[in-house]
Amino acid sequence: MGGTAVRTATTALVTGANKGIGLQAVRQLAELGLTVLLGSRDPDRGARAAAELAARGVRAEPVTLDVTDAGSVRAAAEHIDDRHGVLDVLVNNAGIFLGPLSLDTTAEDLRPLYETNVFGVVTVTRAMLPLLRRSRAPRVVNVSSTTASVELTRRPEPIPGDPTRRLAYASSKAALNMLTAQYAEAFERDPELARIKVNAVAPGFTATDLNGFTGTRTAAEGARVITRLATLPDDGPSGGFFDDRGPLPW
Repeated sequence: MGGTAVRTATTALVTGANKGIGLQAVRQLAELGLTVLLGSRDPDRGARAAAELAARGVRAEPVTLDVTDAGSVRAAAEHIDDRHGVLDVLVNNAGIFLGPLSLDTTAEDLRPLYETNVFGVVTVTRAMLPLLRRSRAPRVVNVSSTTASVELTRRPEPIPGDPTRRLAYASSKAALNMLTAQYAEAFERDPELARIKVNAVAPGFTATDLNGFTGTRTAAEGARVITRLATLPDDGPSGGFFDDRGPLPW
């Protein structure tokens, strides 16, 4: 994933960042010197998360952002435009998990996951694209999951977690992976956007409230791959799917 070219990013937005992996991604990016916007659907939770970081000497700017509300997303984009005028890094981290038994899952069970995990990413990415255009080296990171991999799912070695309750979540993250690949294709074919690098990442089986804190990795460990892909050099990859060990199979 690495390279030798040098790039300097200044402003990053992380959605769904008031807790868990998103909060740790904010912390790590801020510690690298970026101005980080902490996106949170609930403004009070966002303010508390920013205050928690400030108490540890890490500065982040809370921004109210509900990825399922187009008006909220537009307002956030306008706020970033007014205050910063550019966005160098977009981390589409906001996501939800609902785990009915796969054989009992209905179309209605799918809808809220797709609204956040898929449609929300499209809404945010489109709204932030004018700001990303102004960056010298923009980066987009879509937070996916190893459960999105068809190949890993069908291997004899099980993916950690309950495989009988993944139909809704895993399919939404597989759709997110395809969004990533399609955005990469579109950016590469547009001379004005070819400098945007977009990748999907899998944080691993991380202890968060999405899995009842049963994961075996810390949120800080899960966020490392996000931070790495968010700060790729100019000769880094685009249109890939990675964990912190390297490329993952689709």
